[in-house]
Amino acid sequence: MNPTIARLALQSLFGQKRWWVLVALPLLLMGLCLLVQLLTSGDAAATSFEAVIVVFGLGLVLPLVSLLVTTGVLGPEIDDGSIVYLLSKPISRYVVALSKLVVAVVVTVVLGAGSLFISGLILDPSAPGQALAVGVGSAVAGTAYCAAFVMLSAINRHGMISGLIYVLVFEGLLASWLSGLRYVSVSAFGRRIAEGLDDSLNLIAGNLPLAYAWIASLVVIVAGGYVAGRRLARFQLGGDE
Repeated sequence: MNPTIARLALQSLFGQKRWWVLVALPLLLMGLCLLVQLLTSGDAAATSFEAVIVVFGLGLVLPLVSLLVTTGVLGPEIDDGSIVYLLSKPISRYVVALSKLVVAVVVTVVLGAGSLFISGLILDPSAPGQALAVGVGSAVAGTAYCAAFVMLSAINRHGMISGLIYVLVFEGLLASWLSGLRYVSVSAFGRRIAEGLDDSLNLIAGNLPLAYAWIASLVVIVAGGYVAGRRLARFQLGGDE
């Protein structure tokens, strides 16, 4: 990892208008949980835990935060061609990809997984273990999302569109109807990992094996970083972009 590239990527992300959306999404999730807690009794709020966390938190806020962050640290440089200047430096392309991926993961874990952890505490303050399990599962899923999205940003100019199709169409629509698609769903990996950490949780992960969820998440993370680094290496050598 290169600290200078990571710092520049973070500065670039803070300087974009999308930063306000990144902050608004977690605040909206926590505000919704607070509203549910205020308008319902304690038990009713606790029963809303899975619905709010699965549908809105893990199903929408976490992947969108990951997508916005990841495409924000790499996509604009590819779109405007300024990535060529960065790649002209004597730095390994894999280090460039890893540095940007680390920045995306840190921001996603803080904003995405952090907001899910706090939301869990708001909905059911008597069960901090559930909130912690959701936070850990979200952190793993958020990391996998970042790796997948940084790969999409590196291999095509429409990383944002490709990511939205994956989140909204594949995971949000198809995976909810076709149970077999849970084996290639990052959201399902995160839900199953959270269930494995707290047996009282039921986050609609089906019978996905826990070991598979961990291994599949690791494969996505490693593959995403490798493919992004390889693509950046070819980007410079071919001079095709």
